[in-house]
Amino acid sequence: MYETLEIERDGKVATIWMNRPAVFNAFDEQLIAELAAACRELDGDPTVRVVVLGGRGKHFSAGADLNWMKRAAQFTETQNLDDARKFAGMLRTLSQMSKPTIARVQGAALGGGTGLTAACDMAVAASDAVFSTSEVRFGIIPSAISPYVLRAIGPRHALRYFQSAERIAAERALTIGLVGDVVPLEELDACVGKLVDALVAGGPLAQKAAKELIAAVDGQKIDEIISEETARRIARQRATDEAKDGIAAFLDKRPPAWLV
Repeated sequence: MYETLEIERDGKVATIWMNRPAVFNAFDEQLIAELAAACRELDGDPTVRVVVLGGRGKHFSAGADLNWMKRAAQFTETQNLDDARKFAGMLRTLSQMSKPTIARVQGAALGGGTGLTAACDMAVAASDAVFSTSEVRFGIIPSAISPYVLRAIGPRHALRYFQSAERIAAERALTIGLVGDVVPLEELDACVGKLVDALVAGGPLAQKAAKELIAAVDGQKIDEIISEETARRIARQRATDEAKDGIAAFLDKRPPAWLV
């Protein structure tokens, strides 16, 4: 179904593999379109609980494909806007998936590769991973990826790296919040697997509601309005069949329905 991706399913987990290793999984129009379509497909599949995003070969993603950049350099402003909207839309589709997403990162994760890492809910990196918001080196800006990178590292770090385009080593990426774990390459899959196990143990509707909660509360003033909003959200969640079963399962010392 996909020419630039592979979808690997293992029980309740689906891994989207970017599969252009000869060009370090660099983006072009086709990869962008197919990645958006794959996210929509898996988000609508009730058998999938967790989505992992990875790259075949030695590198996660080296960012924009050079041939794509050459074509874009000849675009009019209108053509550039259409092209940019597709890339921004793909990132938003990934970011707004209703189930947990994990970036599995090794090697280069440059430009858009850094954006993909940040657009996922969480990221696990091999110790050889390297990141960069390198766009200013080409006279452009990391605009489409900026909401996700800013969410991950904050404005202070973004002010540095959006302007300097410095390479960010894995341990530095951990320090600034771009990734959550750094492990040797040979332990990368085991680390991802451990995180997957933790995620699968949670209620799927509760996890969806948790993502929506963060989007609603983040950056809001703590006042009577936000207190009421959070009270209403927990009240709605407690009334769901999933919550009732989850609490009963804990009291009865049995697995909840979503694990059976």
